[in-house]
Amino acid sequence: MDNSKKVWFVTGASKGLGLALVKKLLTEGYRVAATSRDVKSLSLAVDNNTSNFLPLQVELLNEESVLKAIQDVINTFGGIDVLVNNAGYGQIGTLEEMTDVEARENFDINIFGLLNVTRNMMSHFRTKKSGHIINVSSIAGLLGTFPGWGVYCATKFAVVGLTEALSAEAKEFNVKATIVYPGYFNTNFLKEGSMKMPANPIADYTAARNTEVWHETQMIGNQPGDPDKAALAFIQLAEMENAPLHFFMGSDSFGMAYNKIEVLQNELTANEVLSKSTDYKK
Repeated sequence: MDNSKKVWFVTGASKGLGLALVKKLLTEGYRVAATSRDVKSLSLAVDNNTSNFLPLQVELLNEESVLKAIQDVINTFGGIDVLVNNAGYGQIGTLEEMTDVEARENFDINIFGLLNVTRNMMSHFRTKKSGHIINVSSIAGLLGTFPGWGVYCATKFAVVGLTEALSAEAKEFNVKATIVYPGYFNTNFLKEGSMKMPANPIADYTAARNTEVWHETQMIGNQPGDPDKAALAFIQLAEMENAPLHFFMGSDSFGMAYNKIEVLQNELTANEVLSKSTDYKK
């Protein structure tokens, strides 16, 4: 066990980018605690029985479960240095189609689970005066013009807002925060188990249905992002002395971010007079 290397805590680690990251970290000699709702499937997926790996079954919406997991890691490895909030799932459905239950379930996992872990981890980081929280959003956390993805986009926009606030709150304790905006990566994200469809689809929404078909027939298997390279990028972010608050992961994410910035700049310019007309006259 190399005690000179950082200790990582990764949620949602049984598949996708989380799994790729955990495997790469263990290969590089880091100590890793990884969470999943099913610890057996997590252990099988990671396939590492060394003392550097601590698989944990955690219910992210249960604060006692989260607290126990954090304490187990501290007891095992002596502390935690990097938290990666990766757990989440995609929810498809237009805003009219989505039931209240479907919307709240997506927010529960993508936001309130993340908040449970962050809130309880901050106590440890604040005490030790160091730490790095990496929250996985999505390019859908900056760009919301994807028909049929409104609730999912809303959860990922929320990740951005709370992480920006966290960065300001945690700075005095030498705790860093980074938002990662992945584009499309070749994982199981678009497949069953990581993606939920609306229970009551409305056929009139042709743009949303066409988007679903495109994802199912054109994008699956053709995602430009390499999960193993993403894992390396996560590690590089955690090793940076001045880690960015915003990190766009993948050439598609990078390009869409630039397009969004261009739209904002154009709309600011076009509406500058009206924007400033609402001030009290001096």
